[in-house]
Amino acid sequence: MHIAIVEDDINMRKSLEIALGEYKEFTISSYKSAIDALKKLDNSVDLIVTDITMPGMDGIEFIKKLDAKYDIIVITGNATLNRAIESVRLGVKDFLTKPFEIETLVEAIKRHVRIKVKTQASTQTGGISKGSDENSGFIASSKELEKALNIAAKAAKTDASILLLGESGVGKELFAHYVHNHSPRVKNPFVAINMAAIPENLLESELFGYEKGAFTDATSEKKGHFEIAQGGTLFLDEIAEMPLSLQAKLLRVLQERMIMRVGGTKGISIDVRIVSATNADIKKKIKEGLFREDLYYRLNTIPIEIAPLRNRKEEILPICETTLKRVCAKYGLEERCFSSEATEALMSYDWPGNVRELISVVERAAILSDAPAISSQDLFLESRSWL
Repeated sequence: MHIAIVEDDINMRKSLEIALGEYKEFTISSYKSAIDALKKLDNSVDLIVTDITMPGMDGIEFIKKLDAKYDIIVITGNATLNRAIESVRLGVKDFLTKPFEIETLVEAIKRHVRIKVKTQASTQTGGISKGSDENSGFIASSKELEKALNIAAKAAKTDASILLLGESGVGKELFAHYVHNHSPRVKNPFVAINMAAIPENLLESELFGYEKGAFTDATSEKKGHFEIAQGGTLFLDEIAEMPLSLQAKLLRVLQERMIMRVGGTKGISIDVRIVSATNADIKKKIKEGLFREDLYYRLNTIPIEIAPLRNRKEEILPICETTLKRVCAKYGLEERCFSSEATEALMSYDWPGNVRELISVVERAAILSDAPAISSQDLFLESRSWL
């Protein structure tokens, strides 16, 4: 693997050359500036390790000039959240803060290689698999999904708030699990709450808990979701449906990192990473006065757009095959396959309900089909075209 080091500090540059050069699988070249590197980089380079703060041309401008031709790991002694976010949006594979152990950089390089190999393999196999532990259910089989997963993987390493945006059924909760499972909080709880599923008069106590005697039926104290998720990740699904009356309280909690139970008098410190999701046009809700703009900016540090399934067509058949095998095994059905007509119908349908709808259609067809080969009629897609 050919690694190019771009670092203006001669001591740091030489140290990295020597340390990485001890690994037989690495071939190292180095450059004292971004301008020098741009003149000499060629197609033999597999990965660039670059500083950000450099004279002449800084690392961010350098990355923009490379125009996604190379995979990049950033190292910097002047880390800020804004720079990390900018790097993520430019497609950087990792972001390390100086000083760091050489083993940390080597692990970042090897992790990148593993992900790249897995991604290349998944382009052939594709789909979403519930059994994939490393990727928390995803097999990156489309450019759109890979792009979103790449941002999620880097965002996971920070505590920055993430807002997942996408239509119903695209897999926003799966993304939330992915972020948690790839974060330093992975050994602590992942707690999810759907804002649209809980009545307004109960939502506050569900989020923040309550003290004994807070209301008629409060015969004992109860922890809310924030306390249950302590040290871990709290997933706020359908955040745009949160009542305005609670949005101010949530904003205060996010600012002060402290909650107060319903009926309580003492604040409780919380250490929770927030991931939110919505399928609504949240900016429209802000204009209509239905969602607080200040809360939106607090939740939207790193937005991740999840494309609808109709824009990820190459995932459809692999998801179908995976689901079909799972359903047949679960219910002891004889092995089934899709006819050519069924395959064509699956690929031509728009899937307004996205992955959730696709899985539902395949499950039903597998159960109801009378023949080993599932026909287009078994899919009942025509009856769904009104949706």
